[in-house]
Amino acid sequence: MPRLATTPEQIRATVLAMLTEAGDAAPPTAARFRRAVSVRKLRARLGGGDPATLSRTLNAIEAEVVRAGLTELAIPELPPEIAEQMRALWQAAVAVQLDDVVRLKREAQAAAEVAEAARVEAELRVELLRQELTEVRGQLAARDTALAEARAGLAAERTRAEQLAARSGELEAALGAAQDRVAAGERAQAEAIATAQARYEALSKQLLQETAHQRDALQTERGQFTSQLKFAERRLASLEDVRGRLEADLASERAARQTAAGEASALKAVTASQRAQLDELLHATLAAAAPAAKAARPGSATSAAKSAPRATAKRRGQS
Repeated sequence: MPRLATTPEQIRATVLAMLTEAGDAAPPTAARFRRAVSVRKLRARLGGGDPATLSRTLNAIEAEVVRAGLTELAIPELPPEIAEQMRALWQAAVAVQLDDVVRLKREAQAAAEVAEAARVEAELRVELLRQELTEVRGQLAARDTALAEARAGLAAERTRAEQLAARSGELEAALGAAQDRVAAGERAQAEAIATAQARYEALSKQLLQETAHQRDALQTERGQFTSQLKFAERRLASLEDVRGRLEADLASERAARQTAAGEASALKAVTASQRAQLDELLHATLAAAAPAAKAARPGSATSAAKSAPRATAKRRGQS
């Protein structure tokens, strides 16, 4: 912290105090003044200061003091009594000046103490600021470390995002293929339904024409169809058991592939859609086969009932 600037009044009081401490009762001259007071001594007494400023102020005080002393010496024609009185007056003035010097010295000391306290406080503040600067630097270092770690994590996340994007592309391709398979299955189902409807219409016409001739055969075929229906129900129950086992296998596979939740969800949606479509196809086939079986032969009805569950199971296995 820079020292406080010394005022001309403080310099003047210090110079007069140094002259008084010199104890030279003779009128001051330039040589005596320089012996008692110098820029170096004055600067040491004040505890610092600009040498140029001290020199200019000291020259002005020297001229004033020496001029006052020469004025006293320029009247030698005075009587000794008057000269003694004037010397007493001079000493009284010097005493008054000394009182002022002491007062100014005390003020200067008080100002110096205040300045010293301010300097100490400033040093404490500087030390505190240094500590804060050290803490801030530590925080900046920690932040830089965290930033570097965050950047490294960001790079890793970007790599992972690229991998996920590639995986997503693969899943989308698989989904497209599955959708194509579903569309093909739907077309096959539509063709089968159309064929069944055409066959049903033909059989209906044939049944209308041959009703009278095939009543007895229909009674026999009805019994056979009842047994075949029971067989189909048993077959359907076994298929339900197979579906339950398949669902259990699917649940275990889902538990094993939790890390690929997106893929599992997509496959689950496709599987559910295909299962619903297969159920609809099964019901539609059975519904279409019921009237058709009345007009068909027992062997053809049996083969149709057997082929429908097998086709359903085959499609479920493909899905």
